[in-house]
Amino acid sequence: MLSPAAHPLITIDPEIRFGRPCIIGTRISVADVLAWLGNGMSFSEIISDFPELDEEMIRACCRYAANR
Repeated sequence: MLSPAAHPLITIDPEIRFGRPCIIGTRISVADVLAWLGNGMSFSEIISDFPELDEEMIRACCRYAANR
């Protein structure tokens, strides 16, 4: 298992989203971001809908998933 330092923008807290991996400082899960990308949304569309996100956070979700 990778340490939290390997994914500093991703956190797992049992009190948030039932312990699903989420982007730090948000309640947006890695699975949500991956689903949006899988459904054809672009980075800019996701950021437009969720302005608390930035491109690096979206990339962090992809890296996190790739390492699982």
